[in-house]
Amino acid sequence: MADDFDVPTSAYDRTMASERGGYDREREKIRQIERDLRELNRTAALFSRTIAGAFAQGIASGRGFDEILKGLYLRLSDLALRAAIKPVESALTSGLTRIFGGLFGVSGGTQVAAASGAVKPFAAGGVIGTPTYFPLSSGGLGLAGEAGPEAILPLTRTASGRLGVAAAGGATPANIIVNIATPDADSFRRSEVYVTGQIARAVARGQRGL
Repeated sequence: MADDFDVPTSAYDRTMASERGGYDREREKIRQIERDLRELNRTAALFSRTIAGAFAQGIASGRGFDEILKGLYLRLSDLALRAAIKPVESALTSGLTRIFGGLFGVSGGTQVAAASGAVKPFAAGGVIGTPTYFPLSSGGLGLAGEAGPEAILPLTRTASGRLGVAAAGGATPANIIVNIATPDADSFRRSEVYVTGQIARAVARGQRGL
């Protein structure tokens, strides 16, 4: 008797699961329609404010009707162009995120330079706290902050024409002497880049403490 009831119960479960899946898909379609309608309402309201504002400014400034229409045409063209580009921009950003995620094994939350839409200037310096990609002048991609916070320091051209990092404090120059003792010159040459980097970081820490 138990076997007789297993078949209809299983069929019923499959039917209900299929119905729930169809219901969820329809709900998502309705949500998308609601989002599109809200965006359409915002765009229509923006167009209305633009038209009213153009006529109000034209009347207040005493411009002719032809000038008002020309200005209104330019404003509406700009709004239409922005509305047309927005879906393409969103699709491009999403595509770039997926491409970088596939190439470098990073999650969608990893910052991709110039892809998130928010541009932060670092002319005065700053700190990168999360893995961030940035374009190189050679055409490749650089990665900063992958091992922890990293600082960006602006370069200052000295009186001699050289570029360097400006340090706060007195004008008296400080001489730094580094003694390295190694029995193997070849191993030192192989680790020269690492040693130079360590010295540069130590100098930077010392300058911050002045």
